[in-house]
Amino acid sequence: QVQLVESGGGVVQAGGSLRLSCAASGRTFSRDTMGWFRQAPGKEREFVAAISWSDTSTYYADDVKGRFTISRDNAKNTVYLQMNSLTPEDTAVYYCATTPAVAGVTTTRRYNYWGQGTQVTVSS
Repeated sequence: QVQLVESGGGVVQAGGSLRLSCAASGRTFSRDTMGWFRQAPGKEREFVAAISWSDTSTYYADDVKGRFTISRDNAKNTVYLQMNSLTPEDTAVYYCATTPAVAGVTTTRRYNYWGQGTQVTVSS
C-alpha cells in the first residue's frame, strides 16, 4: 500500500520559516518526480515545487521562487520543502505527490499518489 505522509506544518508569523517533510512508503520512489502542491480555502490546488528523481532538475511556481527550496533524500524516501520569508498568502494545505513523469510535472493531473496534506498558516 502506497502512502505519503506530510509533516511540519503549523502556524508561523509573516517572515518566518517552516520545513515540510513528506515520507513515502509502500514502494521505492527514487525514480519518481516528487512535487508539492497547495490549496487555499475556496481555491484550486496549485503547483508549488517539484524535483526530479536525480535531483538535477527543480521547478518552482513564480510566487515561491527564491523563498522555497525543494530537496529529497532517496535513501529515506523523503522529500522536503524549506519555506522562508512566509507571507499570509502562503496559507494553505500543502500536499506532496509523486509521478513517474518527467514532463508536465507542474500540473496536478500528472501525479498519481497524494498525501493527506498538512496545514500551513501564516499570520500577519
